Amino acid sequence: MRQARNSAALWTATGRSRGHEVIRRRGFVAVDGDVRAGLRILIQEPDLDPGELAELSELVRRAAGPVNAEDPFGSTDLSHLGMRSWQMPVMLRRPGPVDAPALDVIRVRRPEDLQAAERIVIEGFELAGFQPYRPGELFPGALIEQPGVDVFLATHEGVPAGAGVSVVDDGVGSHYWVGTSPAFRSRGVGRAVMLGSLAHLADLPVTLTASKLGRPLYESLGYTVAAPSTWWASQ
Repeated sequence: MRQARNSAALWTATGRSRGHEVIRRRGFVAVDGDVRAGLRILIQEPDLDPGELAELSELVRRAAGPVNAEDPFGSTDLSHLGMRSWQMPVMLRRPGPVDAPALDVIRVRRPEDLQAAERIVIEGFELAGFQPYRPGELFPGALIEQPGVDVFLATHEGVPAGAGVSVVDDGVGSHYWVGTSPAFRSRGVGRAVMLGSLAHLADLPVTLTASKLGRPLYESLGYTVAAPSTWWASQ
Protein backbone atom coordinates (compact mmCIF):
# COMPACT_ATOMS: atom_id res chain seq x y z
CA MET A 1 0.00 0.00 0.00
CA ARG A 2 1.26 3.45 -0.93
CA GLN A 3 0.60 4.94 2.51
CA ALA A 4 2.66 2.20 4.16
CA ARG A 5 5.66 2.90 1.95
CA ASN A 6 5.39 6.65 2.37
CA SER A 7 5.11 6.44 6.16
CA ALA A 8 8.21 4.27 6.17
CA ALA A 9 10.01 6.93 4.11
CA LEU A 10 9.05 9.66 6.60
CA TRP A 11 10.11 7.71 9.67
CA THR A 12 13.31 6.47 8.05
CA ALA A 13 14.21 10.09 7.29
CA THR A 14 13.21 11.15 10.80
CA GLY A 15 15.19 8.36 12.43
CA ARG A 16 18.31 9.10 10.42
CA SER A 17 18.10 12.82 11.13
CA ARG A 18 17.79 12.08 14.87
CA GLY A 19 20.61 9.55 14.87
CA HIS A 20 18.28 6.70 15.87
CA GLU A 21 18.58 3.12 14.65
CA VAL A 22 16.45 2.29 11.60
CA ILE A 23 15.61 -1.40 11.23
CA ARG A 24 14.32 -2.54 7.83
CA ARG A 25 12.80 -5.95 7.22
CA ARG A 26 10.60 -7.33 4.46
CA GLY A 27 7.46 -6.93 6.56
CA PHE A 28 8.18 -3.89 8.72
CA VAL A 29 10.33 -0.85 9.32
CA ALA A 30 11.13 0.22 12.89
CA VAL A 31 12.82 3.33 14.25
CA ASP A 32 14.27 2.61 17.69
CA GLY A 33 14.50 5.92 19.52
CA ASP A 34 15.32 7.13 23.00
CA VAL A 35 13.15 7.44 26.11
CA ARG A 36 11.30 10.49 24.74
CA ALA A 37 10.97 9.56 21.07
CA GLY A 38 10.24 5.90 21.72
CA LEU A 39 9.81 3.15 19.14
CA ARG A 40 7.93 3.64 15.86
CA ILE A 41 6.84 0.61 13.82
CA LEU A 42 5.53 0.74 10.25
CA ILE A 43 4.01 -2.52 9.02
CA GLN A 44 4.89 -2.94 5.33
CA GLU A 45 3.28 -6.26 4.41
CA PRO A 46 0.10 -8.05 5.53
CA ASP A 47 1.87 -11.36 6.20
CA LEU A 48 4.75 -10.98 8.66
CA ASP A 49 6.56 -14.29 9.06
CA PRO A 50 7.22 -15.84 12.50
CA GLY A 51 10.76 -14.49 12.62
CA GLU A 52 9.62 -10.95 11.88
CA LEU A 53 6.87 -11.18 14.49
CA ALA A 54 9.34 -12.43 17.08
CA GLU A 55 11.82 -9.64 16.31
CA LEU A 56 9.09 -7.00 16.36
CA SER A 57 7.81 -8.31 19.70
CA GLU A 58 11.29 -8.16 21.19
CA LEU A 59 11.73 -4.57 19.97
CA VAL A 60 8.49 -3.61 21.71
CA ARG A 61 9.47 -5.34 24.95
CA ARG A 62 12.83 -3.57 25.19
CA ALA A 63 11.73 -0.16 23.88
CA ALA A 64 13.21 2.72 25.88
CA GLY A 65 10.12 4.90 25.49
CA PRO A 66 6.53 4.83 24.20
CA VAL A 67 5.67 2.50 21.32
CA ASN A 68 3.49 3.41 18.34
CA ALA A 69 2.75 1.14 15.39
CA GLU A 70 0.90 1.75 12.13
CA ASP A 71 -0.65 -1.18 10.25
CA PRO A 72 -2.54 -0.11 7.11
CA PHE A 73 -3.39 -3.76 6.41
CA GLY A 74 -5.02 -4.38 9.79
CA SER A 75 -3.48 -7.85 9.86
CA THR A 76 -0.84 -7.79 12.62
CA ASP A 77 -2.15 -8.36 16.15
CA LEU A 78 -0.02 -6.70 18.84
CA SER A 79 -2.48 -7.11 21.72
CA HIS A 80 -0.30 -9.80 23.32
CA LEU A 81 2.25 -7.04 23.98
CA GLY A 82 -0.22 -5.07 26.10
CA MET A 83 -0.87 -2.51 23.37
CA ARG A 84 -4.20 -0.85 22.60
CA SER A 85 -5.53 -0.34 19.08
CA TRP A 86 -7.89 1.92 17.14
CA GLN A 87 -8.61 2.69 13.51
CA MET A 88 -8.31 5.83 11.39
CA PRO A 89 -9.04 6.19 7.68
CA VAL A 90 -6.35 6.56 5.04
CA MET A 91 -7.55 9.19 2.56
CA LEU A 92 -6.47 9.77 -1.03
CA ARG A 93 -6.52 12.87 -3.22
CA ARG A 94 -6.05 12.31 -6.92
CA PRO A 95 -3.94 14.72 -9.01
CA GLY A 96 -5.69 18.00 -9.67
CA PRO A 97 -5.52 21.79 -9.36
CA VAL A 98 -4.91 23.35 -5.95
CA ASP A 99 -6.27 26.70 -4.74
CA ALA A 100 -3.91 29.30 -3.28
CA PRO A 101 -3.91 29.48 0.53
CA ALA A 102 -5.52 32.50 2.21
CA LEU A 103 -2.52 32.87 4.55
CA ASP A 104 1.21 33.04 3.93
CA VAL A 105 2.73 29.55 3.83
CA ILE A 106 6.45 28.97 3.38
CA ARG A 107 8.58 25.92 2.77
CA VAL A 108 10.89 25.95 5.77
CA ARG A 109 14.58 26.58 5.21
CA ARG A 110 15.73 28.64 8.21
CA PRO A 111 16.44 27.09 11.63
CA GLU A 112 14.16 29.57 13.40
CA ASP A 113 11.24 28.66 11.12
CA LEU A 114 11.86 24.95 11.67
CA GLN A 115 11.76 25.52 15.43
CA ALA A 116 8.52 27.50 15.09
CA ALA A 117 6.97 24.61 13.14
CA GLU A 118 8.29 22.14 15.69
CA ARG A 119 6.73 24.04 18.60
CA ILE A 120 3.37 24.24 16.82
CA VAL A 121 3.29 20.49 16.20
CA ILE A 122 4.28 19.67 19.78
CA GLU A 123 1.59 21.99 21.15
CA GLY A 124 -1.07 21.15 18.56
CA PHE A 125 -0.70 17.39 18.95
CA GLU A 126 -0.15 17.67 22.71
CA LEU A 127 3.08 15.66 22.51
CA ALA A 128 3.74 15.54 26.24
CA GLY A 129 6.74 13.28 25.68
CA PHE A 130 8.56 16.17 24.01
CA GLN A 131 8.02 18.51 26.96
CA PRO A 132 9.90 20.35 28.29
CA TYR A 133 10.74 21.63 24.83
CA ARG A 134 14.18 20.87 23.42
CA PRO A 135 14.87 22.59 20.07
CA GLY A 136 15.54 20.17 17.25
CA GLU A 137 14.39 17.05 19.06
CA LEU A 138 11.16 16.42 17.13
CA PHE A 139 12.33 18.10 13.90
CA PRO A 140 16.15 18.04 13.72
CA GLY A 141 17.76 20.44 11.30
CA ALA A 142 18.86 17.49 9.17
CA LEU A 143 15.22 16.49 8.57
CA ILE A 144 14.64 19.09 5.86
CA GLU A 145 17.81 17.91 4.11
CA GLN A 146 16.37 14.42 3.67
CA PRO A 147 15.24 13.62 0.09
CA GLY A 148 11.53 14.19 -0.46
CA VAL A 149 10.84 15.72 2.96
CA ASP A 150 9.50 19.27 3.36
CA VAL A 151 8.24 21.18 6.39
CA PHE A 152 5.74 24.02 5.91
CA LEU A 153 4.91 26.95 8.17
CA ALA A 154 1.80 29.15 7.96
CA THR A 155 1.68 32.60 9.53
CA HIS A 156 -1.29 34.70 10.63
CA GLU A 157 -0.51 38.42 10.56
CA GLY A 158 3.18 37.56 10.74
CA VAL A 159 2.88 35.15 13.68
CA PRO A 160 3.61 31.41 13.22
CA ALA A 161 0.22 29.70 13.42
CA GLY A 162 0.28 26.32 11.66
CA ALA A 163 2.66 23.71 10.34
CA GLY A 164 2.84 20.45 8.48
CA VAL A 165 5.19 17.97 6.83
CA SER A 166 4.97 16.48 3.36
CA VAL A 167 6.87 13.53 1.94
CA VAL A 168 7.23 12.49 -1.70
CA ASP A 169 8.36 8.91 -2.26
CA ASP A 170 8.04 6.75 -5.36
CA GLY A 171 5.65 9.14 -7.09
CA VAL A 172 3.25 9.52 -4.16
CA GLY A 173 2.92 12.43 -1.73
CA SER A 174 1.67 12.28 1.85
CA HIS A 175 0.92 14.75 4.64
CA TYR A 176 1.97 14.39 8.27
CA TRP A 177 1.92 16.47 11.44
CA VAL A 178 -0.60 19.01 10.10
CA GLY A 179 -1.28 21.09 13.18
CA THR A 180 -2.45 24.50 14.34
CA SER A 181 -1.26 26.48 17.32
CA PRO A 182 -4.03 26.42 19.97
CA ALA A 183 -4.14 30.24 19.86
CA PHE A 184 -5.10 30.20 16.15
CA ARG A 185 -7.66 27.44 15.87
CA SER A 186 -10.84 28.01 13.84
CA ARG A 187 -9.17 30.70 11.71
CA GLY A 188 -8.52 28.70 8.55
CA VAL A 189 -4.92 27.93 9.44
CA GLY A 190 -5.20 24.18 8.88
CA ARG A 191 -6.68 24.73 5.42
CA ALA A 192 -3.87 27.15 4.58
CA VAL A 193 -1.21 24.64 5.65
CA MET A 194 -2.83 21.94 3.54
CA LEU A 195 -3.14 24.14 0.45
CA GLY A 196 0.37 25.51 0.83
CA SER A 197 1.88 22.05 1.10
CA LEU A 198 -0.30 20.70 -1.73
CA ALA A 199 0.97 23.29 -4.20
CA HIS A 200 4.01 21.19 -5.18
CA LEU A 201 2.01 17.95 -5.08
CA ALA A 202 -0.78 18.89 -7.50
CA ASP A 203 0.40 16.42 -10.14
CA LEU A 204 0.69 13.49 -7.73
CA PRO A 205 -1.70 11.24 -5.84
CA VAL A 206 -1.53 12.33 -2.20
CA THR A 207 -2.48 10.38 0.92
CA LEU A 208 -2.94 11.10 4.60
CA THR A 209 -4.30 9.47 7.73
CA ALA A 210 -7.27 11.44 9.03
CA SER A 211 -8.39 12.12 12.56
CA LYS A 212 -12.11 12.53 13.20
CA LEU A 213 -11.67 16.29 13.62
CA GLY A 214 -9.57 16.69 10.48
CA ARG A 215 -11.66 14.57 8.13
CA PRO A 216 -14.20 17.29 7.12
CA LEU A 217 -11.36 19.61 6.09
CA TYR A 218 -9.67 16.91 4.04
CA GLU A 219 -12.93 15.95 2.33
CA SER A 220 -13.45 19.60 1.37
CA LEU A 221 -10.03 19.51 -0.33
CA GLY A 222 -10.91 16.49 -2.45
CA TYR A 223 -9.70 13.62 -0.28
CA THR A 224 -11.78 10.45 -0.12
CA VAL A 225 -11.47 7.44 2.16
CA ALA A 226 -9.33 4.72 0.59
CA ALA A 227 -9.05 2.19 3.43
CA PRO A 228 -8.94 1.91 7.22
CA SER A 229 -5.59 1.77 9.01
CA THR A 230 -5.03 0.15 12.40
CA TRP A 231 -2.88 1.95 14.95
CA TRP A 232 -1.33 0.48 18.08
CA ALA A 233 0.14 2.24 21.10
CA SER A 234 1.67 1.18 24.38
CA GLN A 235 -0.63 1.70 27.35
